[in-house]
Amino acid sequence: MPALVGVVQIITIAESGIFNIGDVYKIQPISQSKTFAGSGSFVTGDNVKIENQYSSTNTYDQDGVDMPIAFTL
Repeated sequence: MPALVGVVQIITIAESGIFNIGDVYKIQPISQSKTFAGSGSFVTGDNVKIENQYSSTNTYDQDGVDMPIAFTL
């Protein structure tokens, strides 16, 4: 659907980012990452109390590839 767009200023776009104005059929950024974090690492909020007596994060990944992106285009 056509649209009128005013002034657009782009300062930066990340390496795997996408910028689009107008009609589009398919937008598919290609990137992958794996995050390991210990207990309570991503907790946000007010008055958060975390007690981790004996916590460890296992970073060993025996399969190596969780979800390949090679044939997703």
